[in-house]
Amino acid sequence: MIADVAILDAHMHLWDLSLRKHPWLCGAPIPFRYGDYGAIRRSFSLADYREATSGFDVRGTVYVEAEWDPADPLGETRWVHAIAAREGLPSAMVAQAWLDRDDVEELLAAQAAFPLVRGIRHKPKAAPSPERVEAGVPGSLSCPRFARGFGLLGRYGLSFDLQVPWWHLEEARVLFARHPEVPVILDHTGLPADRSREGLAGWRRAMTRLAELPQVAVKISGLGLPGRPWTVSDNAPIVDTVLELFGVERCMFASNWPVDTLCADFRTIYTGFFEIVRDLTSAQRSALFFDNACRIYRIDPNALPRHGRASGGPPSARTAFLSPSW
Repeated sequence: MIADVAILDAHMHLWDLSLRKHPWLCGAPIPFRYGDYGAIRRSFSLADYREATSGFDVRGTVYVEAEWDPADPLGETRWVHAIAAREGLPSAMVAQAWLDRDDVEELLAAQAAFPLVRGIRHKPKAAPSPERVEAGVPGSLSCPRFARGFGLLGRYGLSFDLQVPWWHLEEARVLFARHPEVPVILDHTGLPADRSREGLAGWRRAMTRLAELPQVAVKISGLGLPGRPWTVSDNAPIVDTVLELFGVERCMFASNWPVDTLCADFRTIYTGFFEIVRDLTSAQRSALFFDNACRIYRIDPNALPRHGRASGGPPSARTAFLSPSW
């Protein structure tokens, strides 16, 4: 193995474009934070993932919804469960549910009934810059319909994955504070794409405020920068800041494969993570790469392979919260 650390990859995707279920990959290109994403406008299978992670002790994964056709959110969930039943991965799933839908409660109940589903992701409507944030925009975190849907998550035992630029984290903090029963996972480190002094200062202020809420954890992922290689020197200060603000116990590493292949391969990203935290204790490294993801996404570590790579076998059933307070 490249490093003697078990990995539960807390954020990865798969897609089969022959299904014609991903508008952003099959239709006209959309504005994208990494710029041109033509290189990932092809199918990515579990076999591709296993090849990309060869040499690493990947024992499990969390599949995160990949903007499947929103008219058929349960179709993606069925597709992922069929893969897991056949291949033994993914180990858990964050499913799609648009929280401002009229039928959101029915949809949440249906998603929660699938054994691998642990949470929901709905990317809120976001402003292009901090100066253009407006309160109450339909589909945003401060939209009353979105807030109503969010308030239903706890009823169905679902967590929420949040992907939003850091300038919306104050809106998020206000909403989440009203629902401490809903575990939240901030995706992609709060998207610190602007690495200017002012941009990083704004990101740190927003992350500091969000860290006040004990139910929020952070996925350290999505750290690529358009037109730049993924480097330890660029990303170590971001990782160090997140660990300082949230503590090791509320952080976990993830690949965002295959999206982040636009910036670096899995090997570069994970060896970079290993380098950044090499001075932490073995227990802390285990927490960041494996234990925390198991706890936060309610995956029984005893149901995962002890050694070597995750392989075929049936998916594990939904487990109870291992630690609801994190």
